[in-house]
Amino acid sequence: MGKGGGCFPSKKQQPTVASDQAITTAERSAPLPTEEKIEGSEEVVEPAGLPVVETKLKIFIVFYSMYGHVESLAKQMKKGVDGTDGVEGVLYRVAETLSSDVLEKMYAPPKDPSIPEISAAELVEADGILFGFPTRYGCMAAQIKAFFDSTGQLWREQKLAGKPAGFFVSTGTQGGGQETTAWTAITQLTHHGMLFVPIGYTFGAGMFKMDEIRGGSPYGAGVFAGDGTRQPSEAELSLAEYQGKYMASIVKKLVDT
Repeated sequence: MGKGGGCFPSKKQQPTVASDQAITTAERSAPLPTEEKIEGSEEVVEPAGLPVVETKLKIFIVFYSMYGHVESLAKQMKKGVDGTDGVEGVLYRVAETLSSDVLEKMYAPPKDPSIPEISAAELVEADGILFGFPTRYGCMAAQIKAFFDSTGQLWREQKLAGKPAGFFVSTGTQGGGQETTAWTAITQLTHHGMLFVPIGYTFGAGMFKMDEIRGGSPYGAGVFAGDGTRQPSEAELSLAEYQGKYMASIVKKLVDT
């Protein structure tokens, strides 16, 4: 009776031969078949060197951008995330709430078709999230607020609890809400139980320079749009890239603990 209850013939048993049949010397010295390793009633087979597929942590960069300023920061932020081993940045935009006619009258440029829209349910798949949006009177724009309002089911089930998140913003003027826009958005994370990850002053000396107009704050990267024609400066783009790297490092630490 074999191991595990199955009936296995012995592989070491010599075949029965007639008593008057001669067995040659070569047959006597031939090696016996090797006994297969059996665990339970199944043969244990070692895997044949399957290719190892690296699974990267994913940081979703979810934004709304009307004139492209926030989008510029988002793309630079992705470079910072992607520059971190084992982490990948994924760009998403939230749905537009204004009609094409209104956008045309506001001279808003067309959206980049390579960046898909995200649904609220997809947020669960992220290991960390960076939300970007322009200000409207010191608070987030209505489009991103509408997106947060659509996360009710996730809130009910606490699917985002414990997930790290950060902000980056765009304002028209220096006193237009670089800090308050992020500050008032923290309530969205709080009700979901998410972890707010500000950059503080970890960027170093670049946070203290006073020789040029520069967006950004301890809450996150930022850009001054002015009347819409001003584009992000090198300093603003550098801070955005740094925030991507910083967020990636925080996500990795949280996963490793």
